[in-house]
Amino acid sequence: MTLKPGPEFSELVVAGRPAWRHDPSGVVFRLVPAGTFTMGLSDGEMATLERLAKDEDADAIKVFLDGASRMRPVRAVTVEPFLLARHPLTVGQVRRWLPDYEDDYADHYEDEAVAARLEDEPLDRLLDALPFRLPSEAEWEYAARAGTTTLTWRGDAIPGEDELLDRFDDEDEMAACENEFGLAAMGSLTERCDNAYVRGGAADMSPWQGCGEWLAALAAARSKQDMFTSIRPAVGL
Repeated sequence: MTLKPGPEFSELVVAGRPAWRHDPSGVVFRLVPAGTFTMGLSDGEMATLERLAKDEDADAIKVFLDGASRMRPVRAVTVEPFLLARHPLTVGQVRRWLPDYEDDYADHYEDEAVAARLEDEPLDRLLDALPFRLPSEAEWEYAARAGTTTLTWRGDAIPGEDELLDRFDDEDEMAACENEFGLAAMGSLTERCDNAYVRGGAADMSPWQGCGEWLAALAAARSKQDMFTSIRPAVGL
């Protein structure tokens, strides 16, 4: 398809894949192609989690499955093509729109490459300032699955902490954590969608304490608005 996201975008190649850069901000986007997928925690995924519960994290998985109604009903959803940021906005990127933005985590490490984790007030200001929109929940899950029907885009295995990212300046790390749509670290951070739910968040709970934190990385996982939220903006086509 011929992309026309706007005159402020330039096409380029990043990590061997096509990408589109918003030139004023430098935010890099990937194309998420149109398609139909099964949204929600499927019976097959529930069965997989029940099998995993026999080996480890049984209590955490039981609690997760007890809340499975938040992730159902399972239904077929068709998504139109759109652009989605390759990774959540970093502290440095957020400061382009909010120059006075302070982030205790980033300031402690003097690192603007970590993902911004915004509380309500700066989050609202950022959303007002951004020239982009938030993805819908359907768009987010479709992008996270990237054509797969397993617990995560990597498969049904429990992800390790080394598979999750919360900082974004190492090209090799990002490329290793990209799914088939070229999106890095889907499920790593608590990401805001365009309604009351957030998706992902496993890396936000690092270091893991063996309490089922990995469940937040599942493509179907959803939770209510978190105190701290990252943003992975979208652009309609």
